[in-house]
Amino acid sequence: MRPERAKLDVLAIGAHPDDVELACGGTLALLAERGSKVGILHLTRGEAGSRGTAQDRQREAETATEALGASILEILDFGDGMMRGGEAQENEIIDRLRRWRPEIVLGPPAVDRHPDHGRAHDLVEAAVFYSGLHRRAAGGTGEPHRPGAVFHYMQHDSFEPRFVVDVTSTWAKKIAALDAYESQLHRTGSGSEADSTSQAEGAEPATKVSSLEYRLAVEGRARHFGSLIGAELGEPFHSRLPLAIADPMALVPGGLR
Repeated sequence: MRPERAKLDVLAIGAHPDDVELACGGTLALLAERGSKVGILHLTRGEAGSRGTAQDRQREAETATEALGASILEILDFGDGMMRGGEAQENEIIDRLRRWRPEIVLGPPAVDRHPDHGRAHDLVEAAVFYSGLHRRAAGGTGEPHRPGAVFHYMQHDSFEPRFVVDVTSTWAKKIAALDAYESQLHRTGSGSEADSTSQAEGAEPATKVSSLEYRLAVEGRARHFGSLIGAELGEPFHSRLPLAIADPMALVPGGLR
């Protein structure tokens, strides 16, 4: 899926291929279903991960993007495990923001288990602001553009969310996107014994993310946050700024009370 110069409504940015699918895949699928044009930007190729190659993750990311209904995918090369920020990397993101002009950016949390996630958070926050400055050159041809909102999804570490999106109706699409990452995530029939056998035979090592427990935890978290809003499954987000609400009645939770 080639990058385009096209207007987006929502751009999800992650440090590695599979980050946004795990954290906010249901939300992206929901927005796409409702007619929003959604794009995904991975900042690294995931080449330093314990499992899979950069080529594997490119192919998997393309399949996942299609499963979620996103219309644009691009993978940058900031260096998996070597992301340090700075003007050059900021400019890469600024160029995409000015090219695609999203209204909403979904980005990584400020603090998380993987150092790249926090570094990606800082990069996204800086780029979103600088993208709106008329005198900030970024090497591209796009006019200055600053998205209207930046929301941060939850990855490994938990936080108190500002809002939760009901993703019950699009959970199957999220699962399809996660299943695309065959090299990274637990698959049916690849339990702990199978993983141990493969490792002993010289195959890729078992990791926390590839474990059955992690895959179950993804659903468990969604069920927990879903229950807080009267839904079956939910994805949590943080917002640094207050949310603009047009209709307070729309905030009334559903489900059992």
